Amino acid sequence: MNQVKISKVAKLPTKYGTFNIQAFKEGCKEHLAIFTDKLDDMPIIRVHSECLTGDALRSKKCDCGEQLGFAQELIAKEGGMIIYHRQEGRNIGLLGKVNAYALQDKGFDTVEANHQLGFKADERTYEIVEYILGYFGIKKIKLLTNNPKKIESLKNIEIIQRLPIQIEANPFNEGYLKVKKEQLGHLL
Repeated sequence: MNQVKISKVAKLPTKYGTFNIQAFKEGCKEHLAIFTDKLDDMPIIRVHSECLTGDALRSKKCDCGEQLGFAQELIAKEGGMIIYHRQEGRNIGLLGKVNAYALQDKGFDTVEANHQLGFKADERTYEIVEYILGYFGIKKIKLLTNNPKKIESLKNIEIIQRLPIQIEANPFNEGYLKVKKEQLGHLL
């Protein structure tokens, strides 16, 4: 892994409770560890892939913002960590993502749109996630995810339990969720 720069720890008060926050700069990407004071031997971990449109703009085209809120609420109560994984649009970036949205507006599904733009269905990598967990000395986790690729990617971490995230579909994301389940193997 290339040199990673690590920030100090700061407090992050949210509507769900107060967390600690620390940044990990890997090249030009800056990932976040958002965690509670209580990190037990097998904490709940959410690897949340950045989604500006869902997380900040509250887009209904995806379930990302709702998943982030669900994770924050659960982890505020139970203890654990959210790794905010800065790989926007399955790591195709904002420009690629907006272009994929334009293709989706013309009838392509999320995977087809990525392929039309010359990308794989999912371009994300997860080495920094293992680095961050290792930095905190975390070796065993309860992973909050529906994505089997996230489970498979954590080769040096023992996943004691997978915790599902159940989010209600809406008319704008039904097709997106269907593709995640049927083409990307998400456990929905």
